[in-house]
Amino acid sequence: MSKVPDERQPLLHHEPVSPKPLSSAINPEDGPIPHPTDRSVEHDTLPETATFGQNLTWTSAYLLTISRIVGSGIFATPGSIYRSVGSVGLALTVWIVGAAIAFCGLAVSLELGCMLPRSGGTKVYLEFMYRRPRFLASTLVAVHAVLLGFTASNCIVFGEYLLVALGAEVSAFNQRTLAVGLLTAITVVHGCFLKTGIWIQNALAWVKIGLMAFMAVLGFVSLFMPLRSTHDRDEARSSFTRPFEGSNWDLVTLSTAIFKVSYSFAGYDNVNNVLNEVKDPVRTLKTMAPTALLTVAVFYLMLNIAYFIVVPLEEINQSGELIAALFFEKIFGSSVGTTMLAFLVAISAAGNVMVVTFALARVNQEIARQGFLPFAEYLSSSYPFGAPLGGLVVHYIPSFLVVVLPPQQDVYAFILDVEGYPGTIFVMAVCIGTLWLRKSRPDLKRPFKAWKVAIWLRIALSSITIVAPFVPPKNGGDVGFWYATYAVVGGGILVCGVIYWYLWTILLPRLGGYRLEEETDVLADGTTVTKIVKVKDK
Repeated sequence: MSKVPDERQPLLHHEPVSPKPLSSAINPEDGPIPHPTDRSVEHDTLPETATFGQNLTWTSAYLLTISRIVGSGIFATPGSIYRSVGSVGLALTVWIVGAAIAFCGLAVSLELGCMLPRSGGTKVYLEFMYRRPRFLASTLVAVHAVLLGFTASNCIVFGEYLLVALGAEVSAFNQRTLAVGLLTAITVVHGCFLKTGIWIQNALAWVKIGLMAFMAVLGFVSLFMPLRSTHDRDEARSSFTRPFEGSNWDLVTLSTAIFKVSYSFAGYDNVNNVLNEVKDPVRTLKTMAPTALLTVAVFYLMLNIAYFIVVPLEEINQSGELIAALFFEKIFGSSVGTTMLAFLVAISAAGNVMVVTFALARVNQEIARQGFLPFAEYLSSSYPFGAPLGGLVVHYIPSFLVVVLPPQQDVYAFILDVEGYPGTIFVMAVCIGTLWLRKSRPDLKRPFKAWKVAIWLRIALSSITIVAPFVPPKNGGDVGFWYATYAVVGGGILVCGVIYWYLWTILLPRLGGYRLEEETDVLADGTTVTKIVKVKDK
């Protein structure tokens, strides 16, 4: 870890440099390389070590990925999937197809993460791919991160289920108070006690893995438990002897189910956001990420089978509850089962919030280092606790507002949809850029290369997701406003980002008779940053 700077030292000292050519012969698998003094985008092909060190081992990165993927969805989504597709066999098939799609997406992120092994993820990739128009990609990423870079859903889930577990009143005030408390505690821990935060999120991930394993084993053991009725046992067996009986093969229904499952695997690329802190990042990423995703896929399949063994299928169809609630009630009874499920969901949600906050804070810090946030020298620094406290604060503010301001559930769900829509546009842009880089930059070292079919599949799915909100739903939608509003607002935020970019990079420099140039500086803690300065035209 870097030495904490003396308070009397200047936070920033100027160190202009000239860009240097980067040899394509450098292999990012050779290990970490110290900070280059040149902040040229070409140096994104070189590994970089965070000023507070490489604190993530292979195991920590593995747990970070699993905890990001596994939120609260696995406790609810299987029930809705079965109700829509109509059979156990087709439901399990949908989960397998969803896992295969997730592996295609992972292949793309592996190619980019190994080729550009820097913290920042999508930010790094878009800046490297789309250098013209100048500053546009960086501006859009910064606008998205500041306005929509929040983690609120699992904070709310944590508050709700912890209240249920404790037998307390589930009021909006109590729920939001616990949500804000969790968000605040995690921000403080990650911002002031870096290694402690990593230890806690690792521990929560192990608990989550243990609980999933316990549920999977419990499902199979329940076949021989005396509390199971003969009718329940017979139905569980028959559902697997005639797995596709009652299947709904409607294309729209299947597509919707597959998309739901695909969202349950979201977050497999979480470590790409924090590669500066991963030991031996390229080698770790190539083996860790597929292992983590495979682990989750196996557990998801086992949990689905356990649910179908324990819960009678007609109860799944008739109940609007979480399928996991029915699972625990069948085995432990209503009172104990409800409490166990509530604690399980609360723990899972808290672990998810920890790793999302951990990663997004690093993305915010990288945006600040590039000079695209105000007070960049402070937000980029790891001073005073050897952690990205500035990036955590940038993440905390929108997350706090989303938790406390929305007055009703419809508005809250709407905000979450708005957050995701621009992200889908970025995914498609990254995939198109990946194909373009293969033609324009064959010199780049690619320790891993994604299959073309995986990239095209990702582009196709992103295109469908971008267009789908504008297709009128049969029932007119389930919220009190126009069904495509979230897509218009999400896309509109990116349009506002383009307008903002035009004003500060083109119009104002023309009117003011200056141009924007980039200078490299080094903070007292050793962090290299870029300053965007105005240079008067002669």
